[in-house]
Amino acid sequence: MTAQTHPLKAAAWMMGAVFGFSLLAVAGRQLALGLDTFEIMTYRSLVGVITVTGIAFLTGRRDHIKASALHLHFARNLSHFAGQNLWLFALTLIPLAQLFALEFAYPILVAIGAVLFLGERVNGLRALSFGIGFIGILIVARPFGSGGLSIGLLSAMACALGFAGSALFTKKLTQTANVTLISIMFWLSLMQMGMGLICAGFDGDMVLPSAQHWPWIVVISLSGLGAHMCLTQALSLAPASIVTPIDFLRLPLIAVIGMMFYGEGLDVYVFVGAAIIFGANYMNILMESRNRV
Repeated sequence: MTAQTHPLKAAAWMMGAVFGFSLLAVAGRQLALGLDTFEIMTYRSLVGVITVTGIAFLTGRRDHIKASALHLHFARNLSHFAGQNLWLFALTLIPLAQLFALEFAYPILVAIGAVLFLGERVNGLRALSFGIGFIGILIVARPFGSGGLSIGLLSAMACALGFAGSALFTKKLTQTANVTLISIMFWLSLMQMGMGLICAGFDGDMVLPSAQHWPWIVVISLSGLGAHMCLTQALSLAPASIVTPIDFLRLPLIAVIGMMFYGEGLDVYVFVGAAIIFGANYMNILMESRNRV
């Protein structure tokens, strides 16, 4: 452990991220009762633009918002927009714990994508971690069970692909341009607001939020922004090998929320599969940490 590592502070920031991601799921379910996913993304992004712009001006960092590498920002945000819409869609169709467990697969997909598209090398242990992660996904989804692959499960697995693509473009973005968190979050909110407007207005029947919707729209926007900022801050204080296990606490927390507020049962297969997926992710993190030494 180096002098620059602050595990207790990182843990505190990660608990903020765990709470933020869980609150985002609850707000998303509430909004889905009256708005479709495109409308949710539009109004959420509107609040995001206002919030990020306000933070940039109040903290004297408005010069961080630059119109550079917009093609990479667009590719990143299009991928994230697709993943987020699929996540919101699956949110109403499958148990919360199952959705979160499948979402944990996206770091494995990022690692595979880095090998395929960014030229990173794969060794035997890394290939083994990919296989272990895939087994975990099968245990969570159980595609060969009595229910088969439902549209909710397919959406949840597809959303992991969208988030993985977003992470890969973020990695490429930070390698080719001098960007900051403010810049990334600003273009994320602005571009996704435009994408949401186009998609929500495509059928000519876009619904305006009611007075009951707006509090949840603010919650889903601020909880998402806050969770990502907490996660970024945690990773700046401690390595991923310390931070990532804390993120896994999202699963039991959301399972309890699903049981208490939505009558969802606790599924042992979801926890077993999620633990296997986590193990595969952690194996990748440890290998990457050793390679940097």
